Amino acid sequence: MNALGAFALRRLLLGLGQTAAVVLLVFALTEALPGDAAVALAGDQPDPARIAAIREAMHLDRPAHERLLDWAGGLLHGDLGTSLVSGRPVTSYLSGGFGPTLQLAALTLALLLPLALGLGVLAAARAGGWVDRLVSALTLGVYAVPEFALGVLLISLFALHWDLLPPTAVGTSGSLLDDPAALVLPVVVLLSRPVCSLARLIRAGMIEALDSPYAAQAARYGVSGTRIRWAHALPHAVAPAVQQLARTVDWLLCGVIVVEALFVIPGLGTVLVAAVAERDLPVLQGLAVVFGVLTVLVNLAADVVAHRFTPRTEAAA
Repeated sequence: MNALGAFALRRLLLGLGQTAAVVLLVFALTEALPGDAAVALAGDQPDPARIAAIREAMHLDRPAHERLLDWAGGLLHGDLGTSLVSGRPVTSYLSGGFGPTLQLAALTLALLLPLALGLGVLAAARAGGWVDRLVSALTLGVYAVPEFALGVLLISLFALHWDLLPPTAVGTSGSLLDDPAALVLPVVVLLSRPVCSLARLIRAGMIEALDSPYAAQAARYGVSGTRIRWAHALPHAVAPAVQQLARTVDWLLCGVIVVEALFVIPGLGTVLVAAVAERDLPVLQGLAVVFGVLTVLVNLAADVVAHRFTPRTEAAA
């Protein structure tokens, strides 16, 4: 097994341990929530018989360790539990909310990578010049604006003042892709901060790579500046940005709560907000586990990619 394969195996084993820790932490945090979930679900004038029935349905009358083992066993078989409010399986909430969130995340990522790479390489190629200063100022300024504030501003201008784009996704039938205009403002808001952070990281990595001895040696051998930037410097500049990209993917896939709530997009973030408001603990637990597992998987992939592109690792391999 080569060095990359051994590293991937170690990270996979660590990821399994992290997943088990996520399950334990989600259960422990749910147990630590203040108040009695059965009393909260019973209504404003709870009946003792109804409270007892709810506690039995939620298995709250059993010891915590037994409930943990039953819940973890269900997770291994793909059973995330049943909603206390609607009686529907938690997986139905995920299947309904995952589609819009995935569409929004995929479209954002498809635009994020070329924009961040282009801005980072453009600024690094003209380091210290007016283009570099302009890109740096714009990325720093846009990154400082919170998503909610930027979203409200864009809605005010493009939807209410100029009437160019719909302010929300309300009225969109079927897939969000059937009404591309409803995606423009949410995608712009989602792109704003990740593009800035990734572009700045790529710029810093490119400047360091272009100032390295191997880049100077390639230039002396007559290699063109374009080839040096894209074929030699960029792969070494990508590694520091991979972890930031992984955090961006986490943020996108785990339900962009603020953006989905602002633009009324029926994704995982909206499902999570509704579950919190209704104190639907099985839905909350299921969403938390799914979010945690997605985070572990995305960071596992990011670690492997970063390991592959790190020059020191390649030399050691």
